[in-house]
Amino acid sequence: MEGKIIKGIAGFYYIASSNSIYECKAKGAFRKDKIKPLVGDNVEFTVTDEKEKKGNITQVLTRKNQLIRPSVSNVDQAMIVFAIKAPNPNLNLLDRFLVMMDYQGIDSIVVFNKADIGDSELANSLVETYEKAGYKVIVTSTYDNVGIDDVKKCLKGQTTVFSFPSGVGKSSLLNALTDQSLMETGSISEKIGRGKHTTRHSEIFLIDSDTFVFDTPGFSSLFVQDMTKETLKECFPEFVELNGTCKFNTCAHINEPDCKVKNALEEGRIAQSRYDNYVLFYKELEEREKKYD
Repeated sequence: MEGKIIKGIAGFYYIASSNSIYECKAKGAFRKDKIKPLVGDNVEFTVTDEKEKKGNITQVLTRKNQLIRPSVSNVDQAMIVFAIKAPNPNLNLLDRFLVMMDYQGIDSIVVFNKADIGDSELANSLVETYEKAGYKVIVTSTYDNVGIDDVKKCLKGQTTVFSFPSGVGKSSLLNALTDQSLMETGSISEKIGRGKHTTRHSEIFLIDSDTFVFDTPGFSSLFVQDMTKETLKECFPEFVELNGTCKFNTCAHINEPDCKVKNALEEGRIAQSRYDNYVLFYKELEEREKKYD
């Protein structure tokens, strides 16, 4: 049989196939060949007990892509959701997520939720900042259904990495994306829901038959293993067309004279918050490189 891994815990993999969830183990050959099945993998598996929905994974099918952080596969796009208010958006965390997705070749969509209680002036400023940076931005409210259809259109037929900091209205937004209360596929199996597994793992929700969303743990660092301070500027879309046009080809856009990025910042074409986070991330990466030199 074929299916998709929707969750992995403690050596067990939960596979969605034919409207059922199978609890499977990976063959020993995977460990020997250093192949680790990932959430999002399409796999072949054999059923050992149909009544108990148990089986063994026999093959991991070819991956479209594989993200390093979070460790998932076959991703089409990413979406990060922040509240406009209560809590106020953490733009440092938002920009970390966007950098990490960009570095891994994944396009991102930014959603600002709770428009019904948010400051409209702040909402407009946030939209302007991230649209100017080159991202698609959607403002939503589950209270009065604002923007929900726009999110659905973006998700339709795609496998999307979702990230929700706490307090942004995750459950209400996910439920609003379905015609009825969202069914967490993992909850079909009691084995998945037991309290002994308290560590957060990436897992998949089914929005409909061809639409999947990964619910991923939070992002607090930029520690993608091979990322360097020199590659960081390629992960800010608003910098990309300016990279290589400065007085110095190796310009880091921080202390160098005649820097086109700093000129764009002064002219308001790049948001101050985005530039400030770029400098902060650059220094973090620089410190990391010094530590491991």
